[in-house]
Amino acid sequence: MVKNVDGKVVLITGAARGIGAGLAERLAARGAKVALVGLEADEQAKVAEKIGPNAKAWEADVTSWDDLEAATQGVVAHFGGIDIVVANAGIATAGFVRSVDRKAFEKVIEVDLLGVWRTFRVTLPHVIERRGYLLAISSLAAITHAPGMANYAAAKAGVEAFSNSLRAEVAHLGVKVGVAHPTWIRTDLVESADAHPVFGKLRASMPGLIGKTYPLDVALDDLEAGILKRARTIHVPRWVGGLKLLRAFLPPIIELGARARVPAADKAALDDIEQRGAYESAVTGHGGRAATKAE
Repeated sequence: MVKNVDGKVVLITGAARGIGAGLAERLAARGAKVALVGLEADEQAKVAEKIGPNAKAWEADVTSWDDLEAATQGVVAHFGGIDIVVANAGIATAGFVRSVDRKAFEKVIEVDLLGVWRTFRVTLPHVIERRGYLLAISSLAAITHAPGMANYAAAKAGVEAFSNSLRAEVAHLGVKVGVAHPTWIRTDLVESADAHPVFGKLRASMPGLIGKTYPLDVALDDLEAGILKRARTIHVPRWVGGLKLLRAFLPPIIELGARARVPAADKAALDDIEQRGAYESAVTGHGGRAATKAE
């Protein structure tokens, strides 16, 4: 059943650009009051200004309990409550486990998995009060575990599992929980990864639909529709859901395809680290750079 978001308060993390900013604009156009929460304060302020009086930005690191508590209190004080939370904040690195910068690797798990847990834990009392909806942004990477993405795949698979458990825990409280699995969407995060001298080439070698990049509007259309339905799963595009049926067969298929590609990429990654340093070689996207420098 499609529900109206007119007058509802929607808190979105990672709302400075891409999916987060796009959803804020889409939902505000439907009458929602949107709270933009994240690290990139200046960019979020621009998004809020573009939307108008029904939007306001709060600077917060989703890995910080104090930041999230303060932002949540600010949202409730300003808008009166919280109906919907979209845990969208996410970063990625480029690198193989044996050589990637250790801090950058772990920061992905802190932001992409623990950031979802902390966001939901802090906002949940307010969502329960309004019998609302929680949506966690996972990824195709939760289903297809590609080389060079071990931390991202682990975090996003964890987000899916976490959301499935949480859904069963809060159903009796009138709260619905959804998890979204977007494939490659043309955002800053993906474009930055594609520009990487080593892993951009590895990503470009992914075959067929697995490697295809979709316009941002494709993701926004499906996510907006899913939020209106309070959907338990949102697949972007729909074929991603079909891959779940093949999940048990995917790891050996990916391993087989990696045999011809990974050895050269592994050597190139080591060369890139030697030239640019482990940190510069690992970090991708504006969000990733902001998150790793926020420590």
